[in-house]
Amino acid sequence: MDFVDSLSSVDGWKNIGLAVGIFLIFLVLRKLFTTYLFKFIIGFVKNKKIDLITSILEAFEKPMRWIFVIIGIQLALPYLPFELLTAERESQIIRSAFIILAGWGLYNLADSTALFFSTFSKNFDVQVDRIVIPFVEKFIRIIVVVLSASIIGEEWGFNVNGFVAGLGLGGLAFALAAKDTVSNLFGGVVIITEKPFTIGDWIKTPSVEGVVEDITFRSTKVRTFAQALVTVPNATLSNEPIVNWAKMGKRQISFHLGLNYNTPKEKLETSVERIKQMLMEDEDIHKETIIVNFETFNESSLDVLLYFFSNTTAYADYLEVKEKINFKIMDILQEEGVDFAFPTRALVVQQPEDIIKQDTNILERSRG
Repeated sequence: MDFVDSLSSVDGWKNIGLAVGIFLIFLVLRKLFTTYLFKFIIGFVKNKKIDLITSILEAFEKPMRWIFVIIGIQLALPYLPFELLTAERESQIIRSAFIILAGWGLYNLADSTALFFSTFSKNFDVQVDRIVIPFVEKFIRIIVVVLSASIIGEEWGFNVNGFVAGLGLGGLAFALAAKDTVSNLFGGVVIITEKPFTIGDWIKTPSVEGVVEDITFRSTKVRTFAQALVTVPNATLSNEPIVNWAKMGKRQISFHLGLNYNTPKEKLETSVERIKQMLMEDEDIHKETIIVNFETFNESSLDVLLYFFSNTTAYADYLEVKEKINFKIMDILQEEGVDFAFPTRALVVQQPEDIIKQDTNILERSRG
């Protein structure tokens, strides 16, 4: 029966009404599901603190709403008194729609990669670096999109093998044309595998110094201490020497202590010994390496070398430890009666008659 004949008959209108009614019933079921049943399930799972299942349900929430629409259309179409689509075409559209919904849910689920890694780490006691997670999320999304497009293309009769082969050739051409981009991509892979730093680390390179905020396929974003955001290509960063201050286990303190030349030897020995003992007893100083030695006879001072490390690596705490040690050294020197040295120069002033006498003596010695 064609469209005009169906509208001119009573049975045709009844069938159209029945098809519309079926579709409306599924719209109502969709509303009831999303408003009551799905919210109840989500609330129940959240109360049980099953985070993984909660993430899966939330990722597929919107696709599941459209399932009711697709099923409603599929059940309503046979009741139409005219042929809107052929059976084969209808089947292709329905299957393609379900593939799109499945891909949509998996695409949303990629946002929960961090939760999956967290659960995996807890269950198997394996540490996963945070910089891997953004790469995995983007990779999963690309795979989902490519697979969904390939399956839909195969459903509609396209040559997927040729498409995949074309992707390979196109990828080669693209790699040759975008050499810098590919270099940055491999630079990102090097950063992930070697892990010279991770998100949140304080790093210093010839290009930039600051805290790592984000690592993408192409570049790394670093927040400087002046609050500027610097984007460095991964190819540049992977080929530079990188100092990771966040990986320090201890922090060096090294300086020379200049003492007055009038200091007696006994007081100098006692001061050096007391300073060394003070550092060994201080809980904020690393005990592995503590060097305090009288090192050099300088131009205007007796130089004592101090070389040791603080347990803390945070800069503010490090400065507080250094200040505390300086005050303790001052107390020791005051108790021992030892003064700090300062640069001095001796100026000899001669009277004119002394100069004449000196010159005469020199002349007489030269004649003799």
